[in-house]
Amino acid sequence: MSVWDDVVGQDHVVAGLRRAAEGAPAHAWLFTGPPGSGRSAAARAFAAGLQCADTPRGCGHCASCHQVLQGTHADVEVVRPAGLSFGVRETRELVLRASSSPSGGRYQIVLFEDADRATEAAANALLKAIEEPPPRTIWLLCTPSPEDLLVTIRSRCRLVTLRTPPVAAVAATLVQRDGVDPATAEEAARAAQGHISRARRLATDADARARRAEVLAVPRRLTGVGPAVTAAEALVKAAEAEAKTTVEELNESETSALRQALGESAKGRMPRGTAGALKELEDRQKSRATRIKRDALDRTLLDLASYYRDVLALQMGAPNDLVNTPLTAELRTAAAGAPPEATLRRLDAIMECRDRIDANVNPLLAVEALTLALRS
Repeated sequence: MSVWDDVVGQDHVVAGLRRAAEGAPAHAWLFTGPPGSGRSAAARAFAAGLQCADTPRGCGHCASCHQVLQGTHADVEVVRPAGLSFGVRETRELVLRASSSPSGGRYQIVLFEDADRATEAAANALLKAIEEPPPRTIWLLCTPSPEDLLVTIRSRCRLVTLRTPPVAAVAATLVQRDGVDPATAEEAARAAQGHISRARRLATDADARARRAEVLAVPRRLTGVGPAVTAAEALVKAAEAEAKTTVEELNESETSALRQALGESAKGRMPRGTAGALKELEDRQKSRATRIKRDALDRTLLDLASYYRDVLALQMGAPNDLVNTPLTAELRTAAAGAPPEATLRRLDAIMECRDRIDANVNPLLAVEALTLALRS
């Protein structure tokens, strides 16, 4: 198994990255693609290929490949913004670290996930580093689209464009790597609309499937103003429940590791002077929790949008292209009960709700306005 096997359904991308890893790669790369397309996985596989000591590059068996994939390679720094934004101070510290020579690998590599979260000042600091990089430093930036970065940064990067993986490719991956039965894998891959990690969660986590079923039940509950408000609360709670598990797992492991590193005693007492470090971690965790909750609510809204997308597909005569196939009978009834124009207005209302939440509107108020719009 090579490192490239992690890049699902992107044969055209893998072929180009293989050639680049075996030649003289550019100093800056921009990986773009819709959520779930695997842009971070592609960047990580490319980093492994660049550091691989074997031929062809990215063998998946050498120590360098294993270290990159496990996140322990000394010359590959992976940056995952914890909060809603990535500031200029953090960027300057990152640029300073990236300017050092590799300690043992072929290159010094910085893999910057969600680079679109960089503030304007941070992006300008990043631009200076990309304009004049050290000879053996390579930047790998990941964003949903090229327009998410300054045009001056985009112009200095080699663009790698990923697409949404085909349902069949995602389902095959779930069967082969996670041992999911084919029928469940197919249903999860369709429900996730090609989002690989989301498909894996749906295929292996019964609670995740139950939360999604609650979201898809919302349209049939919009029978009046009261039920619409109740449905809005249910949507927000479903998103919060999904986010809570992730947040708690991350916070517990990070806090435990930091307390141990700072010298926590067997009785749980901390040495003097460590309160500041713990407070800084707590602040970062709060910022990350806000982002995770917002992302979870956005996924919830996209699940809801998939319901009306299926209704529209039936209204336009495309019954073989449904996302939520177990609800086919209900979707047909909904398609017969309203014109396509009404379905389009409902989809527009969901997209508008996403924009409002992204603009920091109170989530519950935004979703209540949405469910009232869907009802009418």
